[in-house]
Amino acid sequence: MRVGRSFNSIFASFQVKIILMNLIAELRERNLLQDIIPGTEEQLLKEMTSGYIGFDPTADSLHVGNLVPITLLMRLQRAGHKPCALVGGATGMIGDPSGKSQERILLDMDSILHNCGCIKKQLEQFIDFNDSVPNAAMMINNYDWFKDFTFLEFIRDIGKHISVNYMMAKDSVKNRLETGMSFTEFSYQLIQGYDFYHLNKTKNVLLQMGGADQWGNIVTGTELIRRKGGGDVFAFTCKLITKSDGSKFGKSESGNVWLDRDKTSPYQFYQFWRKMADTDAAKMALVFSFKPVEELKALIAEHEAAPHLAKLQIALAEEMTIMVHSEEDLAFAKRATEIVFGKSADSLHSLSEKQLLDVVGEPEVTGDRNALSEGLDLITFLAESNILSSKGEAKKMLQNGGISINRQKVTAMDFKIKLEHLLCGHYLLVQKGKAKYTLVRFG
Repeated sequence: MRVGRSFNSIFASFQVKIILMNLIAELRERNLLQDIIPGTEEQLLKEMTSGYIGFDPTADSLHVGNLVPITLLMRLQRAGHKPCALVGGATGMIGDPSGKSQERILLDMDSILHNCGCIKKQLEQFIDFNDSVPNAAMMINNYDWFKDFTFLEFIRDIGKHISVNYMMAKDSVKNRLETGMSFTEFSYQLIQGYDFYHLNKTKNVLLQMGGADQWGNIVTGTELIRRKGGGDVFAFTCKLITKSDGSKFGKSESGNVWLDRDKTSPYQFYQFWRKMADTDAAKMALVFSFKPVEELKALIAEHEAAPHLAKLQIALAEEMTIMVHSEEDLAFAKRATEIVFGKSADSLHSLSEKQLLDVVGEPEVTGDRNALSEGLDLITFLAESNILSSKGEAKKMLQNGGISINRQKVTAMDFKIKLEHLLCGHYLLVQKGKAKYTLVRFG
C-alpha cells in the first residue's frame, strides 16, 4: 500500500506550540455530530487531548465506510489533539453486535493479527505518527492487554462494576433479542468499555469517538471509569452515513469499495465518488472533504445551479483519490475516464493490460483467438456469445449506430473482428448503446 499524502507540512507549525481549533464546532457545521458528553467541547478547547477510535480487523483492508472514523482522527490531529487508533485484535475475536442482525463468523488469531498489521499500515497514510510532532498519533492493539487477562480476573475485577440490567438497556442488545445473542457478543460492550478504562489509566486518553451505533458501548466505558474511581472523560459520536435512499454508504454494485488498491483500483475508487448521485453529493462533500465549509457551500451552490456538470462529484472524487492514493493515480483515473467515457483522442491501445482490467473489469465473455486470423463476423459473434440475444437484434443495433468496438463506432454490416483489433493482444471492448460495456478475452 503506497502512502497517498504526507502530512508533515501540516504539523510544521506545531513544533513549538500546539494551536487548538474548535473541532466540535466544525463537526456541527458539517452536520456530523450526533451525541456528545457535556464538557467535551470545553475540554478540547482547554488543552491538547488524547482521543481514540477503534477499528474492527474483520478484513485485511479498510474500506470507504471506514473513512468517517479515519477522517475524524485526521480532524482531531489537525485541531491540535493527539489521535489514537485502536486496532481490535482482542475484540475482533468476539465481534461487535452493534448494527448486526446476526452473529458473525469468528476469525482465527492468525487471520486477525494479519488483518491488524494491514490496517496499521493503511492508517499510517492518514495520521502522523512522527515522534517529533507534539501530538503524534498512537497505534495500539487491545490484544496486548487482553492476552494475559484471565476470564476469572475479568469478571471479578471488571464485570462486577456493570450490571446486567445496564447492559440489557443498550440498543445493540435490545435490537438483537428477537433473533438471539450469544454471551460472547453480549460481553462485547464490557470489553470495549475496558479498552477506554485501560487507555485512560495507562495513556491518559480522555476522549472516545465513534459512529452513532457505538454510543452504548462508549458510555459503558465512561461508566466503568467513573465506577472505578477515574476522573472526567469525554466522548462524542458522528451520525451514521447513509445514502438518500436509506441504504448504507460505502458499497458499489460490486460490493465494498476498499482502500487497498489491489482490491479496488484507484480508477474504480475515483469512479465511486464521480458517479455519486446528485442527492448524495452535497452531504458527502461536507462529511469527507477537508475544504473549508464556506468553500464547500459555494461549490454546492454551483452544483445545484448546473448539476449536469457534476462539479461537486468531480471535486470530491479528486480530493479523495489523492488522499487515499496519489496525484499520479488521480491523473491516470481522469485520463482513463476520458478514454472510456469521454471524447479523448487517446486510444484504449495506450493502456497496459493491468490498466485496462482496472478500468473495465474482468472479461465477461471469452472467444477463440484462432478464429480471428481470417476475420470473425461481428454480427454472428454478438449473437453466439450472447452479448446480444440474436443476429436480428445485432443487425438492428448496428444499423442504428449502437455498436462500438474499442470505443470506435461500427457502421459496416459486414465488419469482421481481426487480430489487429485486440487490446494488449487478447481483449476486445464491445459497447452497446451509450454505457453498456462487455470485455471479451480471446485466448
